[in-house]
Amino acid sequence: MKTLLLFLCTAASMFAQVETLDFGPRGRLTLYLPGDWKVATASMAGTYTVNITPKRDGVNASCTIAVTFPEVDRFDTKARLKLRVEADAYGLAEGSVEKRAVAKEFSLTTGLGFYCSFTDAALRGQPSQSGNYKVTSIGKIKLAPDVLVDVQIFADGFREKPYQELLGAIEGMEYVRR
Repeated sequence: MKTLLLFLCTAASMFAQVETLDFGPRGRLTLYLPGDWKVATASMAGTYTVNITPKRDGVNASCTIAVTFPEVDRFDTKARLKLRVEADAYGLAEGSVEKRAVAKEFSLTTGLGFYCSFTDAALRGQPSQSGNYKVTSIGKIKLAPDVLVDVQIFADGFREKPYQELLGAIEGMEYVRR
């Protein structure tokens, strides 16, 4: 099974857009984006932000990644990280179809992370509207004690290709410590 996963990751990386963030002595993060996506990066006040948006009109999805470097590791166990993700998602849960935040573990090649997914009750069953997203996933990934990633994925459906491409880019990202 691991051989198949390695093969699929290798094959995907040959056809993917590659975006690398260099954090100096804290390492490097590489994202592999299948499909047609635009990537905008910014670094301000010790936070790296990556905004991923579609190149094609008619695709209603986006992703934001924020990388921070906390001085204190507040997520030294899986349980603490999962609890923080669920607490952060509490407000979104109230207005969603799901009504509660239940964290799922990312299937990561590097690090440890959890995310919660929600369906917007007001947009459920409505036609797609550019910039109004029917589903949202938010989460946190701990790459190292001093490297934390906050993730937000927006799309029109969890099973839709754009959502799956963005989730795949997050789960397939590679972090290398220097």
